[in-house]
Amino acid sequence: MQTIGQRLKNIVTQFSSKKIMVLGDLIADEYIFTHCNRVSREAPVLILRYENKKIILGGAANAVHNIKTLGAQVWPVGIIGRDEMGSCLLALMQEKKIPTDFIHIQDKNPTITKTRVLAGSHHTTKQQVVRIDREPDYLPNNGAEKFIINVLEKNIDTIDALLISDYCLGVCSPQIKAKINQLAGCTKKIITVDSRYEALSYQGVTALTPNEPEIEQALQQSIRNDADVKACGQLALQKTGCHGILITRGKKGMFVLQKTGDFSYIPIYGEDEVADVTGAGDTVISTFTLALTAGATMDEAARLANYAGGIVVMKSGTAPVYCKELYEAVDRDSKE
Repeated sequence: MQTIGQRLKNIVTQFSSKKIMVLGDLIADEYIFTHCNRVSREAPVLILRYENKKIILGGAANAVHNIKTLGAQVWPVGIIGRDEMGSCLLALMQEKKIPTDFIHIQDKNPTITKTRVLAGSHHTTKQQVVRIDREPDYLPNNGAEKFIINVLEKNIDTIDALLISDYCLGVCSPQIKAKINQLAGCTKKIITVDSRYEALSYQGVTALTPNEPEIEQALQQSIRNDADVKACGQLALQKTGCHGILITRGKKGMFVLQKTGDFSYIPIYGEDEVADVTGAGDTVISTFTLALTAGATMDEAARLANYAGGIVVMKSGTAPVYCKELYEAVDRDSKE
């Protein structure tokens, strides 16, 4: 009989045969690295000397990156602007051999960009001192919506799962959500959703993956203990008709609940003190989704997602988890 560790490792080895579509808000994560010189005489602010910068796949694009580094085939679906950051995102994906055929370029709509300025001396770790967000002020136009809906309709039968990474920045419009809910009701495809503010608007999907503050906000409930998190999970399933919910709880680990009533509290993997939680939710839903396509139960998928989350928060900035890292973490933990 297989041990839990052997079972989880076998699931990871099947990732490479899977095909995942990721729909959501494609974000350019821009990091500007500076050296802190002194305090300005003009105002009580730091003077920062520019050193360099880098652009990283963020938001739904980070989920795409994680699916790719975990070994599966991935197709991003979303919208970018006809601008410098949009060109950067396309170039980064093409460099990583990620197809970009299903990305719509929309005029007059800027590519969503999060610029983080990091500062420090030559002998200290650089810390984030400010973040500047550039976001669209309006929903996708009719052309963009039709493009995305057409992509979903024509390709849903060719993939193993549809992952929704909804940062509530415009891509998942009411019409597109309606199409996702329709697909959830008429296909047996795995559909997972990570939505910052509108998780309850997704009906009948396979699973939701909110964090504690997101589920508290969605339900207008407070979580003070394990009993509260279970009650919130049950209420969310009742309201959405989803098959399961995975709630990430920071240092408290994870909670997974299925509509059958089965549930698990999963303790955190790794260290309590983390380096950076940026993009950890993208890593969690990517691993969780892939595991489900490989035949994992929701509990098994949540445990693999817990390993991946524990790995990625020890990395600086937006970063993916690699299949080898995940496999070795499971292997190492199962021997201890």
